[in-house]
Amino acid sequence: MKTMLKDVLLAAFALALCAAPAAAEDVKAGDLVISQAWSRATPGGAKVAGGYLTIENKGTTADRLVSVSAEIAGKTEVHEMAMDNGVMKMRPLDKGLVIDAGKTVKLAPGGNHLMLQELKGPFKQGDKVPVTLEFEKAGKVAVSLDVQGVGAQAPGDGGHMMKKMPDHSGMKM
Repeated sequence: MKTMLKDVLLAAFALALCAAPAAAEDVKAGDLVISQAWSRATPGGAKVAGGYLTIENKGTTADRLVSVSAEIAGKTEVHEMAMDNGVMKMRPLDKGLVIDAGKTVKLAPGGNHLMLQELKGPFKQGDKVPVTLEFEKAGKVAVSLDVQGVGAQAPGDGGHMMKKMPDHSGMKM
């Protein structure tokens, strides 16, 4: 009986490993470490997508993300989103994005991000989208964006937008 239980637990563990989404690999380029590269699945016909990642500068001098390119997009830019007189505005960062020495910069929904425009095809959950980042000092760096679900808020989220509902079982009606 113990052997059978052990086999069942081992099989369940192996299945859980296979079902877990693969995480993007960290990419090192000079003093930079790029991690958690991801995007969201796009609905049919969508022509734009965002790309998100974290860049850590482990060096003693600043570097700058000057451009991004991707074969799946006709146009790519590094963007910022910021509040301007109570209105959220998005614009390209024409001079790039500085990554100060010893600092980490996170490109995330609602803030700085990669903007992929004029998409040549949809992003499907589970896909890996290759992009090339170009840095002033570190040069060109190839990374893959792990495509999460449509509503994902972070890598590995899978698009589950539902929050855990509070337990109202003890409420009197």
